[in-house]
Amino acid sequence: MSNFALEVDNLTKVYERHGQSPVRAVDGISFSVPRGEIFGLLGPNGAGKTTLLKVLATLLRPSSGAARIKGFDVVARPLEVRRQISMVLQETAAELFLSVRDNLLTFARFHGLDSKTARRRADTVMEKFQVASYAEQKVQDLSGGSRRRVQVSKMFMVDTPLIFLDEFSTGMDPILKRAVMGYLREESAKGRTIVLTTQILNEAEELCDDILIMNRGRQVARGDLNALKLLSADVYEISLTFDKLPETIEEDVAALKPLRFHVDGNTIEISLKVEEAQVLDIVSALAKRGRALRVEVSGASLEDIFVELTKEA
Repeated sequence: MSNFALEVDNLTKVYERHGQSPVRAVDGISFSVPRGEIFGLLGPNGAGKTTLLKVLATLLRPSSGAARIKGFDVVARPLEVRRQISMVLQETAAELFLSVRDNLLTFARFHGLDSKTARRRADTVMEKFQVASYAEQKVQDLSGGSRRRVQVSKMFMVDTPLIFLDEFSTGMDPILKRAVMGYLREESAKGRTIVLTTQILNEAEELCDDILIMNRGRQVARGDLNALKLLSADVYEISLTFDKLPETIEEDVAALKPLRFHVDGNTIEISLKVEEAQVLDIVSALAKRGRALRVEVSGASLEDIFVELTKEA
Protein backbone atom coordinates (compact mmCIF):
# COMPACT_ATOMS: atom_id res chain seq x y z
CA MET A 1 0.00 0.00 0.00
CA SER A 2 1.28 3.47 -0.90
CA ASN A 3 2.40 5.82 1.87
CA PHE A 4 0.79 8.66 -0.08
CA ALA A 5 -2.78 9.75 0.52
CA LEU A 6 -2.84 11.64 -2.75
CA GLU A 7 -0.84 11.22 -5.98
CA VAL A 8 -1.11 13.45 -9.06
CA ASP A 9 0.75 12.63 -12.28
CA ASN A 10 0.99 15.18 -15.10
CA LEU A 11 -2.64 16.20 -14.61
CA THR A 12 -4.25 18.52 -17.15
CA LYS A 13 -7.71 20.05 -17.36
CA VAL A 14 -8.56 21.99 -20.52
CA TYR A 15 -11.80 23.91 -21.02
CA GLU A 16 -12.83 24.18 -24.65
CA ARG A 17 -14.49 27.49 -25.62
CA HIS A 18 -16.54 28.01 -28.75
CA GLY A 19 -14.76 30.41 -31.09
CA GLN A 20 -11.96 31.06 -28.60
CA SER A 21 -8.70 29.45 -27.57
CA PRO A 22 -9.06 26.68 -24.98
CA VAL A 23 -8.19 27.44 -21.36
CA ARG A 24 -5.64 25.17 -19.69
CA ALA A 25 -6.90 25.57 -16.13
CA VAL A 26 -4.56 22.83 -14.86
CA ASP A 27 -1.46 22.33 -16.97
CA GLY A 28 0.69 19.28 -16.27
CA ILE A 29 0.67 19.32 -12.46
CA SER A 30 2.44 16.49 -10.59
CA PHE A 31 2.80 16.04 -6.83
CA SER A 32 2.14 13.62 -3.99
CA VAL A 33 0.99 14.15 -0.41
CA PRO A 34 1.96 11.81 2.45
CA ARG A 35 -0.71 10.63 4.86
CA GLY A 36 -1.36 12.87 7.83
CA GLU A 37 0.05 16.01 6.21
CA ILE A 38 -1.50 19.46 5.87
CA PHE A 39 -0.83 20.45 2.27
CA GLY A 40 -1.40 23.96 0.93
CA LEU A 41 -2.35 24.88 -2.63
CA LEU A 42 -1.62 28.57 -3.13
CA GLY A 43 -1.94 30.83 -6.13
CA PRO A 44 -3.62 34.01 -7.38
CA ASN A 45 -7.23 34.03 -8.53
CA GLY A 46 -7.55 31.93 -11.66
CA ALA A 47 -4.44 29.87 -10.91
CA GLY A 48 -6.39 26.61 -11.19
CA LYS A 49 -6.60 25.63 -7.52
CA THR A 50 -10.34 25.03 -7.33
CA THR A 51 -10.38 23.23 -10.68
CA LEU A 52 -7.68 20.91 -9.39
CA LEU A 53 -9.67 20.18 -6.23
CA LYS A 54 -12.75 19.41 -8.31
CA VAL A 55 -10.81 16.92 -10.41
CA LEU A 56 -9.45 15.25 -7.27
CA ALA A 57 -12.97 15.06 -5.84
CA THR A 58 -14.32 13.46 -9.09
CA LEU A 59 -16.51 16.51 -9.81
CA LEU A 60 -14.58 17.18 -13.04
CA ARG A 61 -12.95 14.71 -15.40
CA PRO A 62 -9.31 15.46 -16.22
CA SER A 63 -8.34 16.04 -19.85
CA SER A 64 -5.18 13.95 -19.40
CA GLY A 65 -2.87 12.61 -16.73
CA ALA A 66 -3.90 10.73 -13.61
CA ALA A 67 -4.74 11.25 -9.96
CA ARG A 68 -5.19 8.70 -7.17
CA ILE A 69 -6.75 9.03 -3.73
CA LYS A 70 -5.36 6.34 -1.41
CA GLY A 71 -4.54 4.35 -4.51
CA PHE A 72 -7.95 4.73 -6.17
CA ASP A 73 -7.92 6.36 -9.60
CA VAL A 74 -10.28 9.36 -9.70
CA VAL A 75 -11.58 8.40 -13.16
CA ALA A 76 -11.66 4.60 -12.94
CA ARG A 77 -12.81 4.32 -9.29
CA PRO A 78 -14.86 7.44 -8.50
CA LEU A 79 -17.14 5.82 -5.90
CA GLU A 80 -14.20 4.49 -3.89
CA VAL A 81 -12.59 7.94 -4.10
CA ARG A 82 -15.70 9.64 -2.76
CA ARG A 83 -15.75 7.30 0.22
CA GLN A 84 -12.26 8.51 1.14
CA ILE A 85 -12.90 12.26 1.04
CA SER A 86 -14.96 15.09 2.47
CA MET A 87 -14.88 18.51 0.88
CA VAL A 88 -15.76 22.18 1.26
CA LEU A 89 -15.73 24.22 -1.93
CA GLN A 90 -15.64 28.02 -1.81
CA GLU A 91 -18.76 28.52 -3.95
CA THR A 92 -20.92 25.75 -2.53
CA ALA A 93 -23.51 26.24 0.18
CA ALA A 94 -24.89 23.95 2.82
CA GLU A 95 -28.38 22.48 2.28
CA LEU A 96 -30.29 25.74 2.57
CA PHE A 97 -33.71 24.32 3.40
CA LEU A 98 -32.46 22.05 6.18
CA SER A 99 -31.71 23.14 9.71
CA VAL A 100 -28.14 23.33 10.94
CA ARG A 101 -28.59 20.09 12.89
CA ASP A 102 -30.17 18.27 9.95
CA ASN A 103 -27.34 19.43 7.67
CA LEU A 104 -24.87 17.71 9.96
CA LEU A 105 -26.98 14.59 10.51
CA THR A 106 -27.71 14.14 6.81
CA PHE A 107 -24.06 14.48 5.91
CA ALA A 108 -23.10 11.95 8.60
CA ARG A 109 -25.69 9.43 7.42
CA PHE A 110 -24.47 9.76 3.83
CA HIS A 111 -21.09 8.66 5.15
CA GLY A 112 -22.53 5.66 6.96
CA LEU A 113 -22.64 6.84 10.58
CA ASP A 114 -25.38 5.36 12.75
CA SER A 115 -28.00 7.73 14.12
CA LYS A 116 -26.80 7.68 17.75
CA THR A 117 -23.19 8.45 16.84
CA ALA A 118 -24.27 11.14 14.37
CA ARG A 119 -26.39 12.95 16.95
CA ARG A 120 -23.64 12.84 19.57
CA ARG A 121 -21.10 14.22 17.12
CA ALA A 122 -23.50 16.89 15.89
CA ASP A 123 -23.89 18.28 19.41
CA THR A 124 -20.11 18.39 19.87
CA VAL A 125 -19.43 19.92 16.47
CA MET A 126 -22.11 22.62 16.82
CA GLU A 127 -20.55 23.72 20.11
CA LYS A 128 -17.07 23.77 18.55
CA PHE A 129 -18.19 25.93 15.65
CA GLN A 130 -20.45 28.18 17.74
CA VAL A 131 -23.63 27.34 15.85
CA ALA A 132 -25.44 25.44 18.63
CA SER A 133 -27.79 28.38 19.19
CA TYR A 134 -28.86 28.10 15.52
CA ALA A 135 -29.32 24.32 15.62
CA GLU A 136 -32.96 24.32 14.57
CA GLN A 137 -32.78 27.27 12.15
CA LYS A 138 -32.72 26.73 8.41
CA VAL A 139 -29.33 27.48 6.91
CA GLN A 140 -30.91 29.87 4.39
CA ASP A 141 -31.76 32.17 7.31
CA LEU A 142 -28.15 32.42 8.53
CA SER A 143 -25.48 34.95 7.64
CA GLY A 144 -22.83 34.06 5.09
CA GLY A 145 -20.24 33.57 7.81
CA SER A 146 -22.51 31.26 9.80
CA ARG A 147 -23.27 29.23 6.68
CA ARG A 148 -19.55 28.79 6.20
CA ARG A 149 -19.22 27.49 9.74
CA VAL A 150 -21.87 24.87 8.99
CA GLN A 151 -20.06 23.81 5.82
CA VAL A 152 -16.69 23.41 7.50
CA SER A 153 -18.16 21.76 10.59
CA LYS A 154 -19.37 18.86 8.40
CA MET A 155 -15.75 17.79 7.95
CA PHE A 156 -15.64 17.00 11.67
CA MET A 157 -18.73 14.82 11.58
CA VAL A 158 -16.97 12.02 9.72
CA ASP A 159 -13.58 10.28 9.70
CA THR A 160 -12.73 10.31 6.00
CA PRO A 161 -8.97 9.94 5.43
CA LEU A 162 -8.80 13.11 3.28
CA ILE A 163 -10.30 16.57 3.70
CA PHE A 164 -10.34 19.15 0.88
CA LEU A 165 -10.89 22.73 2.06
CA ASP A 166 -11.26 25.62 -0.38
CA GLU A 167 -10.88 28.96 1.47
CA PHE A 168 -12.10 27.41 4.72
CA SER A 169 -11.93 30.56 6.87
CA THR A 170 -14.12 32.81 4.69
CA GLY A 171 -16.45 34.79 6.96
CA MET A 172 -14.97 33.50 10.22
CA ASP A 173 -14.01 35.92 12.96
CA PRO A 174 -10.35 35.80 14.08
CA ILE A 175 -11.07 33.92 17.32
CA LEU A 176 -13.06 31.15 15.64
CA LYS A 177 -10.57 30.93 12.78
CA ARG A 178 -7.76 30.42 15.27
CA ALA A 179 -9.77 27.67 16.97
CA VAL A 180 -10.54 25.94 13.67
CA MET A 181 -6.87 26.00 12.73
CA GLY A 182 -6.23 24.17 15.99
CA TYR A 183 -8.91 21.61 15.15
CA LEU A 184 -7.28 21.00 11.77
CA ARG A 185 -3.92 20.38 13.42
CA GLU A 186 -5.59 17.87 15.74
CA GLU A 187 -7.14 16.03 12.79
CA SER A 188 -3.76 15.92 11.04
CA ALA A 189 -2.16 14.50 14.19
CA LYS A 190 -4.75 11.70 14.10
CA GLY A 191 -3.57 10.78 10.59
CA ARG A 192 -6.09 12.60 8.40
CA THR A 193 -4.65 14.32 5.33
CA ILE A 194 -5.80 17.89 4.71
CA VAL A 195 -5.47 19.71 1.40
CA LEU A 196 -6.41 23.38 1.57
CA THR A 197 -6.43 26.47 -0.57
CA THR A 198 -6.32 29.93 0.94
CA GLN A 199 -5.74 33.54 -0.06
CA ILE A 200 -4.75 34.33 3.53
CA LEU A 201 -1.09 33.46 3.39
CA ASN A 202 -0.38 33.54 7.10
CA GLU A 203 -2.88 30.67 7.44
CA ALA A 204 -0.77 28.57 5.11
CA GLU A 205 2.41 29.72 6.84
CA GLU A 206 1.10 28.55 10.21
CA LEU A 207 -0.74 25.40 9.13
CA CYS A 208 0.95 23.73 6.19
CA ASP A 209 3.66 21.09 6.32
CA ASP A 210 4.16 21.44 2.57
CA ILE A 211 3.08 24.06 0.03
CA LEU A 212 2.61 24.07 -3.74
CA ILE A 213 2.32 27.46 -5.43
CA MET A 214 0.38 27.49 -8.71
CA ASN A 215 0.14 30.15 -11.39
CA ARG A 216 -1.81 29.89 -14.64
CA GLY A 217 -2.41 26.20 -14.04
CA ARG A 218 1.25 25.32 -13.55
CA GLN A 219 3.45 24.60 -10.57
CA VAL A 220 5.89 27.44 -9.90
CA ALA A 221 7.27 26.27 -6.55
CA ARG A 222 6.94 23.42 -4.07
CA GLY A 223 8.34 22.73 -0.61
CA ASP A 224 8.06 23.53 3.07
CA LEU A 225 8.34 27.13 4.21
CA ASN A 226 12.11 27.02 4.69
CA ALA A 227 12.66 25.56 1.22
CA LEU A 228 10.43 28.21 -0.36
CA LYS A 229 12.30 31.00 1.42
CA LEU A 230 15.46 29.92 -0.35
CA LEU A 231 13.71 30.80 -3.63
CA SER A 232 13.36 34.40 -2.48
CA ALA A 233 16.93 35.18 -1.52
CA ASP A 234 17.63 38.87 -0.86
CA VAL A 235 14.02 39.62 0.09
CA TYR A 236 13.75 41.38 3.44
CA GLU A 237 10.96 42.59 5.71
CA ILE A 238 11.62 45.95 7.38
CA SER A 239 9.39 47.47 10.04
CA LEU A 240 9.98 51.00 11.38
CA THR A 241 7.94 52.68 14.11
CA PHE A 242 8.33 56.46 14.62
CA ASP A 243 7.06 58.72 17.37
CA LYS A 244 5.49 60.67 14.50
CA LEU A 245 5.36 59.42 10.92
CA PRO A 246 7.70 61.58 8.78
CA GLU A 247 5.86 63.58 6.13
CA THR A 248 7.84 62.24 3.17
CA ILE A 249 8.35 58.66 4.35
CA GLU A 250 5.90 57.12 1.87
CA GLU A 251 7.58 58.89 -1.07
CA ASP A 252 11.00 57.83 0.25
CA VAL A 253 9.88 54.21 0.46
CA ALA A 254 8.21 54.30 -2.97
CA ALA A 255 11.53 55.44 -4.47
CA LEU A 256 13.07 52.16 -3.26
CA LYS A 257 10.60 50.23 -5.48
CA PRO A 258 9.46 47.86 -2.74
CA LEU A 259 7.63 44.61 -3.42
CA ARG A 260 4.98 46.04 -1.12
CA PHE A 261 4.64 48.44 1.79
CA HIS A 262 1.95 49.23 4.34
CA VAL A 263 1.44 52.10 6.77
CA ASP A 264 -0.34 51.46 10.07
CA GLY A 265 -0.43 54.48 12.35
CA ASN A 266 3.17 55.47 12.97
CA THR A 267 4.57 52.15 11.70
CA ILE A 268 5.62 51.46 8.13
CA GLU A 269 6.21 47.89 6.96
CA ILE A 270 8.28 47.35 3.82
CA SER A 271 9.22 44.33 1.73
CA LEU A 272 12.32 44.87 -0.40
CA LYS A 273 14.40 42.77 -2.76
CA VAL A 274 17.94 44.08 -2.27
CA GLU A 275 21.40 42.74 -1.62
CA GLU A 276 22.17 41.97 2.00
CA ALA A 277 24.89 44.62 2.12
CA GLN A 278 22.33 47.33 1.32
CA VAL A 279 19.81 46.50 4.02
CA LEU A 280 21.46 48.30 6.93
CA ASP A 281 22.18 51.37 4.82
CA ILE A 282 18.52 51.57 3.76
CA VAL A 283 17.27 51.09 7.32
CA SER A 284 19.66 53.73 8.62
CA ALA A 285 18.62 56.24 5.95
CA LEU A 286 14.90 55.73 6.62
CA ALA A 287 15.35 55.89 10.38
CA LYS A 288 16.98 59.31 10.04
CA ARG A 289 13.77 60.72 8.52
CA GLY A 290 12.31 61.01 12.01
CA ARG A 291 12.63 59.75 15.59
CA ALA A 292 12.58 55.96 15.23
CA LEU A 293 11.27 54.09 18.27
CA ARG A 294 11.63 50.57 16.92
CA VAL A 295 13.35 48.91 13.97
CA GLU A 296 12.93 45.27 12.91
CA VAL A 297 14.49 43.41 9.99
CA SER A 298 13.64 39.82 9.03
CA GLY A 299 13.82 37.45 6.09
CA ALA A 300 11.11 36.84 3.50
CA SER A 301 7.60 35.92 4.59
CA LEU A 302 5.36 33.56 2.64
CA GLU A 303 3.61 36.62 1.24
CA ASP A 304 6.92 37.92 -0.12
CA ILE A 305 7.63 34.55 -1.72
CA PHE A 306 4.15 34.41 -3.22
CA VAL A 307 4.43 37.89 -4.73
CA GLU A 308 7.91 37.24 -6.06
CA LEU A 309 6.98 33.94 -7.73
CA THR A 310 3.68 35.03 -9.26
CA LYS A 311 4.27 38.68 -10.16
CA GLU A 312 5.14 37.98 -13.81
CA ALA A 313 1.53 36.95 -14.39
